[in-house]
Amino acid sequence: MKVSDVMTSDVQLCGPEDTVEEAAEAMAQLDVGLLPVAEGDYLVGMITDRDLAIRVLGKGRGPDTQIKVVMTPDVKYCFEDQDLDSVCWNMGDIQVRRLPVLNRQKRLVGILSLGDIARSHERDATATSLQQISRPGGQHTQAA
Repeated sequence: MKVSDVMTSDVQLCGPEDTVEEAAEAMAQLDVGLLPVAEGDYLVGMITDRDLAIRVLGKGRGPDTQIKVVMTPDVKYCFEDQDLDSVCWNMGDIQVRRLPVLNRQKRLVGILSLGDIARSHERDATATSLQQISRPGGQHTQAA
């Protein structure tokens, strides 16, 4: 099974020029803790609820702060044509719950979450079943 078979392709994006207030409102409306930051359809970073707490509130910045000032620019990602089992293991290795999904031209095409992975194992969507996926050799999640 490939990442593209289970990823979420309808992804809310924000731009680096958007404000943290706009990002926080979008996160609240969508009930998510992370938004990809894109220029066009190229991924340039991620903004998380943790970024908002630490890099905005913790630093005394205001709601009009641009996302590019506080986003995480070093983004881990996977490719849509990668094997789902290897990406699942890589997510565990780097301890992330979500990964942006890029095509081979490095354009954002979706998000892969633990929920997407669990739904792909419908018959037994337990943590145990996810741990039993055989670990492929030598493949690693890409870094932007």
